[in-house]
Amino acid sequence: MARVVVLGAGISGHTAALHLRRALGRAHDVVVVSPNQDWNWIPSNIWVGVGRMSAEQVTFPLAPIYERQGIVFHQARATALFPEGSDRESRPHVEIASTVPARDGETALVTYDYLINATGPKLNFAATPGLGPDAHTASVCTPHHALDAAARLKDVIERARRGERQRVVVGVGHGTCTCEGAAFEYAFNVEHELRVAGVRDLVEVVYFTNEAELGDFGVGGLVFGHGDFQTTSQLWTESLFRERGVKAVVGAHAERIDEGVIHYEQLDGSENSLAFDFAMLLPPFRGAGLAAYDRAGAEITDEVFAPNGFMRVDADYSAKSPDEWSATDWPSTYESPRHPNVFAVGIAFAPPHAISTPRTSPRGTVISPAPPRTGMPSGVMGKTVALTIAERIRHGAGAPARRASMADMGAACVASAGVGLRHGSAAAMTMYPIVPDPDRFPGTGRSLPDTFGEIGLAGHWIKYMLHVLFIYKAKARPFWYLIPE
Repeated sequence: MARVVVLGAGISGHTAALHLRRALGRAHDVVVVSPNQDWNWIPSNIWVGVGRMSAEQVTFPLAPIYERQGIVFHQARATALFPEGSDRESRPHVEIASTVPARDGETALVTYDYLINATGPKLNFAATPGLGPDAHTASVCTPHHALDAAARLKDVIERARRGERQRVVVGVGHGTCTCEGAAFEYAFNVEHELRVAGVRDLVEVVYFTNEAELGDFGVGGLVFGHGDFQTTSQLWTESLFRERGVKAVVGAHAERIDEGVIHYEQLDGSENSLAFDFAMLLPPFRGAGLAAYDRAGAEITDEVFAPNGFMRVDADYSAKSPDEWSATDWPSTYESPRHPNVFAVGIAFAPPHAISTPRTSPRGTVISPAPPRTGMPSGVMGKTVALTIAERIRHGAGAPARRASMADMGAACVASAGVGLRHGSAAAMTMYPIVPDPDRFPGTGRSLPDTFGEIGLAGHWIKYMLHVLFIYKAKARPFWYLIPE
């Protein structure tokens, strides 16, 4: 009997666990370790953050799902990795600390034959002084954060109804943030809610981003093909901003946030400040903070993880200038080069470099989006690694790994721009591949027939349909596996 341990129960980890159980049957152990008792469909936190959904509509308890599936569940936080064993346990194992209130902090060791690190990100609010719900800005990264954001937005609307002019700022709170797409979604959902409430003319909406130009989205921008016509995601995005009257501050790094004021630097070296009445700024990400040790107890964290805390996998991490970057730099199997029975998927793996062109200010401040690794790609990685492990358990460690490089993977993104089955809208985008490959696709780096964007009501219907389908899938309802990642 083999045991597979999955650290994290987000999109990537939960997907991996369900596919492992289905592929392996009940003859082998599947164990999930997650500090959270609930699963969260994070893309719909945007709607919680404007008061259009409750937290219960985007979450459900994990324990009943795992019990029904025969998956062992530890509500705990992984703290240390011992991939070669230790003096306490000869087999590879991970140390965990319980997050169940009655046993908070209690530690235990969980052994494994294979490990999937799907711990996701640490929300690094501390990177910018004054950032976060415990300081001066809101967030929609968790359901609790989103509820707080909705309450703050409601206050803005109520004050506007009394005739007060205000400014709302939505975006990212650091020069190295990722998830610009989520900030884009929230900005336009807020703008929509202000129009619905009849107070749009009293509230200025500002989008604050580290992108050098609108439409970058952390993937270096896109060229959309529409038959014989081509357009860029920059022009496409700028047209929506003009249509909705949303202003933008681009190429910006928030240095410090005081009560009601963002102090920031821009790529041109200028230092500015922006007053706000309500701000939702996403934080940068770091790895979960796992430490790693060898058999003798010596720390090997720096060998297993990159400086940002994400796990090193089968990528080319050698230092290269952007003109030397290659699609082959990106991982495809997500195996640890030092420990082949350890994998990292989703946000937990360390990317070899950015996708967007790296930029710094004259002062040397990095102001450039980190590469996105969420949503559809995370699910694909989770399933791919699960099937690799299942085949190695059944056929031996020499079974070839399945592959799912972001340089050979397409993605679809539906970014909500306002809720409503009759009056809502969304920006629907596809791209192939996610990481540009100029050798295969000269000029744009991507396949024009497979890279396009549309904005409209149909996109909102698709967005809501995905909400329903992926919660159904995550609950492992009948034939869940027929719904693609």
